[in-house]
Amino acid sequence: MNITARICDAARQIGFDVVGVALAYPVPGFDAYRQWIAQGYHGEMAYLSRSDRVERRADPGKIVPGVRTIVCVGMNYYTGPSPVWEGDRPTGCGWISNYAWGEDYHIVMLPRLETLAAFIRERVQPEDVPLVSTRAYVDTGPVLERGYAARAGLGFIGKHTGLIAPRIGPWVFLGEILVAAPLPPTDPVSFRCGSCRRCLDACPTGALVAPYTVDARRCISYLTIEHKGTIPPELRPAMGQWIYGCDLCYAVCPWGWGQGQGRFVRPSASARPFQASSPERVAPPLVEIMALDEAGFRAWSVGSPIARIGRTRFLRNVAVALGNWGHEQAVPALRVAMGLESGSGSPDFDPLVRAHAAWALGRIGSKDARQALLRAKRREEHPQVIREITAALS
Repeated sequence: MNITARICDAARQIGFDVVGVALAYPVPGFDAYRQWIAQGYHGEMAYLSRSDRVERRADPGKIVPGVRTIVCVGMNYYTGPSPVWEGDRPTGCGWISNYAWGEDYHIVMLPRLETLAAFIRERVQPEDVPLVSTRAYVDTGPVLERGYAARAGLGFIGKHTGLIAPRIGPWVFLGEILVAAPLPPTDPVSFRCGSCRRCLDACPTGALVAPYTVDARRCISYLTIEHKGTIPPELRPAMGQWIYGCDLCYAVCPWGWGQGQGRFVRPSASARPFQASSPERVAPPLVEIMALDEAGFRAWSVGSPIARIGRTRFLRNVAVALGNWGHEQAVPALRVAMGLESGSGSPDFDPLVRAHAAWALGRIGSKDARQALLRAKRREEHPQVIREITAALS
């Protein structure tokens, strides 16, 4: 068994579902990445276009001097079909991307990657390198991880821009270890998307502007997670009741279908940390979570990737979802968010939340919703919120 085979065997014992080794050079997909940045498709994610980050993506040797190979791993996070995918959507509930149902994958994966890196350092000792340098990343480093994962044979890049791993589909978290030593590479897979374009047709906001190209500025995952400000009004209706991420382009992918639907995707032991602890983690009641104060949000989101966007952005998303639900039952919660209920702690709601709550009331359009907007207009002082109220009333 050569060193690559031993590394792959160790990775599977540690808990990774797929593993492979890629040569560090030439960097896969860098020209396409640079063009994507030039077109502005990265939106507000300025860290992607910072010169130092671009340079390190172009040359991983700037991260780990002497890097020769990259060990790529993947972990299955498919825990079973979601009611959102199946069309049996719970009434009045928000929709959360299934990768965020359970524990934060960064917290789950990074210690395992560090264990694998230690295994590599102990067993790879070229004569001219007294101590092999390594660097592990889980979705946070300046590394074109999907390109390397495809080169290492973990899967292939789909038209929705995600990596598709056979028998896992697109439901795979990626991590990598940069290694300053030569390792025998593994072979890429031969599968491809072919003529299928279901992901492009399913995207409600048109974020997939072409096969293998996503305009993040229109992507629901970007809008609900990375985007910090006002969500463009023209995109809000298409967001449905997604309050954190979006699974639609993955869910319609034939490679992502679960057991009994024609493919081989099924939950694995590695996916257990990502299982929802309750149905409310999959589809939480919108009216209830709209009432979360700061302490309540921290308790509700502890240990979840949702915690990183903070309460204000999260409730902004919930307000949009309430507007798209469009039910009269949402009006009392939105009145509270607008600061119209005495003793409700309403000043605790950020202007960003109030602005989107005003849009939601306009979207509902009932008599009570309109009265709430009129009351709010008489007392509101923030210019952005006033503009949203005026637009909602018109």
